[in-house]
Amino acid sequence: MLYRDTRDSSIQVSFREAVMRGMNPATGGLYFPVSIPKLPAPFMGKNPPPSFRDTAFAAARPFLEGEMPDGDLMAIIAAAYPFSAPVKPVDPVTYVLELFHGPTCAFKDFGARFMARVMRFFNQDEDRPLHILVATSGDTGSAVGSAFYGVEGIDVTILYPAGKISPLQEKQLSTFDGNVRSLSVEGTFDDCQKLVKTAFTDADLRKRFRLSSANSINIARLLPQAFYYIYGALAVMGRSKRDNHIECPQLLAVVPSGNFGNLTSGLIAREMGAPIAGFVAATNANRTVPDWLETGEYKPRPSVLTLSNAMDVGAPSNFERMRAMYSLEEARKILAGFWVSDSETLEAIRSCYDSTGYILDPHGAVGWKAWQEIRSGAMDGVLAGESLPPGKTGLRCTAETAPDWADACVKGNCLAMILETAHPAKFSPIVQRAGCREPVMPDRLEHVLSLPDRSVPMSADYGAFRDWLEANL
Repeated sequence: MLYRDTRDSSIQVSFREAVMRGMNPATGGLYFPVSIPKLPAPFMGKNPPPSFRDTAFAAARPFLEGEMPDGDLMAIIAAAYPFSAPVKPVDPVTYVLELFHGPTCAFKDFGARFMARVMRFFNQDEDRPLHILVATSGDTGSAVGSAFYGVEGIDVTILYPAGKISPLQEKQLSTFDGNVRSLSVEGTFDDCQKLVKTAFTDADLRKRFRLSSANSINIARLLPQAFYYIYGALAVMGRSKRDNHIECPQLLAVVPSGNFGNLTSGLIAREMGAPIAGFVAATNANRTVPDWLETGEYKPRPSVLTLSNAMDVGAPSNFERMRAMYSLEEARKILAGFWVSDSETLEAIRSCYDSTGYILDPHGAVGWKAWQEIRSGAMDGVLAGESLPPGKTGLRCTAETAPDWADACVKGNCLAMILETAHPAKFSPIVQRAGCREPVMPDRLEHVLSLPDRSVPMSADYGAFRDWLEANL
């Protein structure tokens, strides 16, 4: 399998090179598979559906073909995933895919743990250390730090926006030591991401150090997130008939979205054959992609601080991969954009709790709100020719740009798989503010609270960041 540069498709590299580089320093482009393989029909049609580990192995194998023996790949998957992604039905047509059962209680564990073990495999014969730079808007950094902690020959530098993530998220980031360190940046996530991207394209810096990324700009973190879409979709479709008796249901993946790596992984899963009819790109006020789907114009902007902070991204990196996969017209056939205010996020947490007893975190709540509006008439209004005023929250499409699954949704033939991307205990003050009981905190989060802070303050100036790298790597 070869991987092409999103900015120059004539540049094609191996999986190993794509992983160890992170992105192309010459063009600034991201790496993406030249082709996306289809999983065999007998595997997809198994009854009962395959286990999570079997799904992960079958999905990963074609992407690493010729570069890693099957035995090593299976060992990596077994070590990376002592946990799974349970599907929880909350009503007859709504399912929650719980992605918070890993060590840092966030969906980023699925990608980070696979990537760390793949990088260790590829790095074992190198005589110089590999330096991972990662920007985080909340959960990425802790997942990456946890995954790489203690890995010989690799160190990690995490950049996060000071004061713009939850206190527990910051505690998870600021307490690493050893081969993992964190920088508390005076700015937004976009500033953190810009510092990392600038470092990757700094030719002099790359001559001195071997640099790579652990953000979803790295293909080794993006691909394994497709595992849980395939697993979750097969699980939902496998139990759908006894839950709702819909004859030919169409499954929608409702994805809380920020940097759009998660949704891009879902698109890859769909291309591999996952039974997903379409996606709802559910965002907070950082609605760059919903606006693009609605208007056709892509306008990156400064990020806005919200309650669903891990999605506070105004210039999503993975939009570049989405455009490499689909034209605007093709994307509109699959995707619907929806955005939610902070007050609606709180309302959604409370609504879900009152109606089902299930406690969502603020990111999953954005997805819940989108699905509840769509199933309760928002899509009917779109197909009837109604339109929302500019800048209004809600379903941002028109009758002309409605996705192919819109009619099935209006007829009541759609199911939703909402991605719950973090444990609600990581956002306990927000959950309680919404009027829910305090979520029970997992022991692995409780332990972090007793650790000392070790983060280093850093300005958003690249010169200062570069000086720090040269002094500390």
